Amino acid sequence: MFLNDHETATDLLYFEAIAKTVVRLIRQTPDVPITIGVHGDWGAGKSSVLKMTETAFADDDRILCLWFNGWTFEGFEDAKTIVIETIVDELRRARPTSAKVADAAKKVLERVDWLKMARKAGGFAFTAATGIPTVDQMKDLYSLATSILAKPQDHISIEDLKGVAEKAGEFVKDAPEERAHLPEHIHAFRKEFKELLDAADIDQLVVIVDDLDRCLPKTAIATLEAIRLFLFVERTAFVVGADELMIEYAVREHFPDLPRSSGPLSYARNYLEKLIQVPFRIPALGVAETRVYVTLLLAENALGRTDDRFKKLLAAAREDMRRPWKSRGLDRKTVETAMGGTVPAEVGQALTLAAHVTKILSEGTRGNPRQIKRFLNSLMLRHAIAEERGFGGDVQRPVLAKIMLAERFYPDFYEQIARLAAADPDGKVEALGRFEDHVRAPAVSDDDDDPKPTARANSKPVPAKPPALPTEAEEWAKNDWIKGWAAIDPLLKDVDLRPYVFVTRDKRGALGGLVAASHLEGLVERLMGPRMLARGAVGEVAKLTGPEPEEVFDAIRGRILQEDNFIKLPDGVQGLVVLVEAHLALQRRLLEFLRELPVAKLGAWAVSSWGTAFTDAAAKEEFAQITAGWAEQSDNAVLQVASKGVAKMKRS
Repeated sequence: MFLNDHETATDLLYFEAIAKTVVRLIRQTPDVPITIGVHGDWGAGKSSVLKMTETAFADDDRILCLWFNGWTFEGFEDAKTIVIETIVDELRRARPTSAKVADAAKKVLERVDWLKMARKAGGFAFTAATGIPTVDQMKDLYSLATSILAKPQDHISIEDLKGVAEKAGEFVKDAPEERAHLPEHIHAFRKEFKELLDAADIDQLVVIVDDLDRCLPKTAIATLEAIRLFLFVERTAFVVGADELMIEYAVREHFPDLPRSSGPLSYARNYLEKLIQVPFRIPALGVAETRVYVTLLLAENALGRTDDRFKKLLAAAREDMRRPWKSRGLDRKTVETAMGGTVPAEVGQALTLAAHVTKILSEGTRGNPRQIKRFLNSLMLRHAIAEERGFGGDVQRPVLAKIMLAERFYPDFYEQIARLAAADPDGKVEALGRFEDHVRAPAVSDDDDDPKPTARANSKPVPAKPPALPTEAEEWAKNDWIKGWAAIDPLLKDVDLRPYVFVTRDKRGALGGLVAASHLEGLVERLMGPRMLARGAVGEVAKLTGPEPEEVFDAIRGRILQEDNFIKLPDGVQGLVVLVEAHLALQRRLLEFLRELPVAKLGAWAVSSWGTAFTDAAAKEEFAQITAGWAEQSDNAVLQVASKGVAKMKRS
């Protein structure tokens, strides 16, 4: 019943092609260091590609492949040294019986110890001349100095300091003078790291770095810089899985004083391209690929991955996805052929469901596999709950899926349907039925007030203009998404929607139609606060994944729109800016929010509060169109003047 959200054991998306390309590139460049980026949004399948890459090297004794998860070490004070120590330790574990590896690893780790102590001391302060740091520097050393610093400062003797310096280790005390200088230290480290690779007797070291985009900016940058400064030597390859937009964000946060770039690329993008030489972008799923993916997920869940029927279906799907632009999305004919003419009932249900939800699910999730899987998990869980409660027969999965699409992508519309269904004694929504008929009716010319049937034999009469819509449906007709939703099967006009509303109405907090997670509730509260409090939540906002950014956005949006006074800057506006800056895909939602604001009640803040939120050229242009409309309206003089003033400043 449950679709596992971990790295996939079965390649349902044919991402093996990407992994094979990465492997081939690494094998073709054995003598030079290389960094490869596997990019994609959260949930796009990066970790699965990395796992396939690791598996490809598993049987090659001459290539050692190590896995490093950056998120595991989030919160450590010195991420650079953690990265180096972890990789050296993994090398040592891979060659447990080699004395050469043990000696070379010890040498490298001693230099890492020196780096950590020098950093703790406030700089590269240890020198061959004295071997003694200053008293202020000593205060930041490890517990080595605890007993000494417990004395009054004027009682600390030179002998005390010498004793602590000796405890810092023979490597520090006897260090050659060049170790006090960072460039020489880095060169020496790289030389010793190459000697460690020689001792390990391998042709290449491949390090896979995952979940870097989940780290705070400081950790992400430190990890990349450790790779580039210390470990980037001959016979090494680093495969980094991360959303490049999040890494660019980390660069901007870590280097806030970067100037604006004079070229076509920002400094943040140039910095990223310096660290990652070869980028691979995992494409979002198209409509046909989404249909294949949904069908395979449900079929695997029903039959099991070892079932011969599923294996045949998977083989047919892979053949279909070789040329996605020609794909029919695993239609019934293809499935029947793959399974020898007989389609099991479970696979038939999967085909039906995939056909119903694919288009809107593909558009709504932007082709993101994790979000698709989460949607299906929620669908199956809710249906299972209905069965356990004894009304499973009243809930059909295609209908439930359609209701959940509205709940997931247009919660306000869903709430409207839920209220109307609850108010009807039979649970049917008349306005929705009339709206479905309206959307599906053939177009009729406005000039034809009395359309007549055509004279051709066997032809259908041209329908008359549909009757006027109810008030609610008139608003729905203005929304392209809702019209597209109403056009998909199954029709809901004769369906008792009460069981569906009941099973989809989870516990609700500030997060509207979805389950209210406590950590998101707390984040919403901080983003509803003053500017400094909202800005202080930047790190937590950056780590939101999957549908979480949209959930938080909708929660804040709903609370703002509940206010009656929009003359002053409402609480939550600064939070929306922080959220959109970190998740650029929300720019479209922010534009929709601006159109929802009551123009007659707005203050000048509505014009001037969004400057850093819109980065896409199309979003900037659309925002300019909104403010131009505000400048032309005459119901709100304050907003009109502010809009004209901003437009004048941009022209000058």
